Parts: sequence; C-alpha cells; structure tokens
Amino acid sequence: MFNKILIANRGEIALRIIRACREMGIATVAVYSEADRDSLHVRFADEIVCIGPGRPGESYLNVPRIISAAEVTGAEAIHPGYGFLAENADFAEACDDCGIKFIGPRPEVIARMGDKAKARAAMLEAHVPAVSGSMGAVSDIEEALAVTAEIGYPVMIKASGGGGGKGMRIAHNDDELREGFEAAGSEAEASFGNRELYIEKFVSRPRHIEIQILCDSQGNGIYLGERDCSVQRKHQKLIEETPSPAVGEEMRKKLGAAAVRGALSVGYDSAGTVEFLMDEEGSFCFIEMNARIQVEHPVTEMVTGVDIIKEQIKIAAGEPLSIAQQDVRIDGHAIECRINAEDVDRDFTPCPGKISAVNIPGGPGIRVDTHVYAQYVIPPFYDSLIAKLVAHAPTRDECIARMLRALDEFVVEGVKTTIPFHRAALGSRIFRSGDFDTGFVAELAEELKGEREGTKV
Repeated sequence: MFNKILIANRGEIALRIIRACREMGIATVAVYSEADRDSLHVRFADEIVCIGPGRPGESYLNVPRIISAAEVTGAEAIHPGYGFLAENADFAEACDDCGIKFIGPRPEVIARMGDKAKARAAMLEAHVPAVSGSMGAVSDIEEALAVTAEIGYPVMIKASGGGGGKGMRIAHNDDELREGFEAAGSEAEASFGNRELYIEKFVSRPRHIEIQILCDSQGNGIYLGERDCSVQRKHQKLIEETPSPAVGEEMRKKLGAAAVRGALSVGYDSAGTVEFLMDEEGSFCFIEMNARIQVEHPVTEMVTGVDIIKEQIKIAAGEPLSIAQQDVRIDGHAIECRINAEDVDRDFTPCPGKISAVNIPGGPGIRVDTHVYAQYVIPPFYDSLIAKLVAHAPTRDECIARMLRALDEFVVEGVKTTIPFHRAALGSRIFRSGDFDTGFVAELAEELKGEREGTKV
C-alpha cells in the first residue's frame, strides 16, 4: 500500500480523497492554486504545495508542476479525482515515466475510452449494445451523409474526444447535418484540440443510466448497481439517484453484466462508469465510458456501503477486489443534488463571490460533501459546484421527503445557488412519478408555468 498520495485536484473531491486516505493511514499532499489558498482541502492535507496562479492552465492542468510537487514531497501515487487531468492519457503516462503510480486505468486504456468513436467500436467488439451509427470517426461531411442515409434521421453529431455536451449537435435533415457538422467540429477543436466527429442515431425520450464498476488488475470485475442521471441541463447532470425508477432487477443484471464485460475486454483496472441510454421500450445502448471517479459516486456508496475511493486506491496498489458480485447489496434509495453557485433565474449563470453565511443540513440519512464555509470566496476560474447533498432512506418516497427537508435546511447567503431549482424539481409531479427522461428540465418548466397560470386564474 502507498505511504503518501498527492491529490491533483481541488474542492470537494480533493477533500473526499483526503478523508479516504486518512482512514487508510496514508499521508496526503494537496496541490493548490493561489486562488484556492483558503480552501478546506489545503487545510486538511498533511502537506501542501502551491502550483501556480488561479487559471487552471497555470496550475491544475500544469503537468510539470504537479509531477514536480509529487517528486519533491516523495508521493508514490497521484489521485486525479475528476475533471482536470483525470482522463488525460498523457498525464497518466508522464506519471508512469517518473515512477509515480497514477490512480486510474493505464494510459492506453484512458486513450481508447477517451476517444468516443474508438470506445464505441470496442464495446461493439465485446457484444455490448450500442446506438446505431458510424463505426468510428467520419472523415468529412460526405461520409457523414452516407452514414445517415443508412441509419436515418434524426442523428447526433458527436465529438470523438468530447464530453459535457461540447461538440454535439442534433440534425433532422441534410441541411442541419451540414451546418451541425461544421459547428460541432469547430467547437470540438476549440474545446478538446480534436476535430474528429462521429455519427449516432438520435434516441427519442431516453433515460440516462450509468453503471458503477470496479475492476482489478487480476481480471476481476463487479458492478455496484445503476445510477439514473436523466435530470440534466445541456448534458450537465443536476440530480442523480439509485436505484433508477425505470430499472428492475433483471434489467440491472443485464446492464451490469454488459458494463463489466465491456470494461474487462479493454483491460480496465480501476473504478469507472459505463453510461447507457435506455429507450421507452426498455432497450439500452452504450454511449460512453468515464475512466475515473464520478461526481455522483456518493449515492452508490450510500446504498451499497462500499467506499469506492478506497477500493480505487487498493486496486492501484495491486490488490484484488475486496468484494465479490454476490456480496453486493442495494439497501434503500439515495438521491444526490448538485448544489452549484449559479443563478437559476438567469439561465444558470455562474455566481462566484463570497459566501457570507452557510448552514449545512444534517440529521438521519444526510451526507454533504463540500469544501465551502462562511466567508469562503468562490473563485471565478473553476466549475461552479460547491456541494453535493445526498439523502438516503428505505424507499424512494421517503428519500424525496428527506431530501426536501435537507434542502430547506441548506442555507447559503452571499451568492445564488441551485437550491431553489432542486426544491422545485423534487417537489414536482413529474419527478415524484419516476416517469421522466432527459427532457425533464423542459417538462418541469412547463409544469411550473402551468401552476403559476392556474394560480393567477
């Protein structure tokens, strides 16, 4: 087992990793930018190293500075968290070249899974169902038109190296395909330095279902149930829950088996997530794999009792999985609300600034992962996530009630947050029914509009 781990990240995920390491008796090194000097992960790490100014390119994305910090402090391994360099194959390779263990899959696996077109081809080879579309990246608009002629409209144009909804367009005819192909390519090149695109059949009214997996270097793999991530805006997740209201035990086994089979087929050995779309008939198809820890991993931990970060660290140290598939139990229901510093009334505009006061909710079945406190200043350089509020209860209805209670207790003053959105979402008829898809946010807006108009009448 490692004696010291450097965390190449910030905020709540850095603090989460520090906590896991402390319980395992592992010393930690926190790297931080000048803008994060007062962040909690800096306060609670055993050692700290400033790696540059606030802008990510000069700090959290600066590979030489992070590697140097690990070498200077004697860290044997680096945990990348999520975002930043978590799925950067070059960074993982640089760690290997310097004799530092990267806590995640091998560089070649990250590269293959990070290229969405290659990942799709790999899953098809492993007999994992995937959306109809091009077998790999399409070279130009003519090839895109030819693929679309075979599978039919509507289609999704997607960036091979993409994520977070960037480099993605929907086309319903040839003109939209031509226009979208050019726009998606330009956006993909600007965002990821990779203009390659591929084509997929557009799935109408899908649910976004992901499977949490753990695979070790001995060839063992398990799944820890599913997470429903259908509540999202512009392909950014807002609420996650497990189990999914749309997935029964038989479907769970099929999804889990497919996810593990696909991961093991490419030599995956870490914690990861395999993401699927599920249509109205219950058919599912692979869309991508996240070769890292997920933001929403706490909901899975709440219902299974498995500490995913600890398992990830053990796998990186060469240990076999400490749990077998038959030992995995799903206990109750869990929901996570991402609390972002954003103004919901201004199209979710980020709201950096000073938090003048904060009250963190507690009580039975409530978990809050956060790095903020009263007088903390939210920097303008990073993701707007300030907390993850997780509720756990025996049933879904009880879990919703518990989450609404916790949202009422969660007070953040000084900046706008997404707490009002979450109250409206969990209190809505649509969410309570469990019958919704990735169009939930638009449906919620219509429901709330109808309620307001009814009140006026």
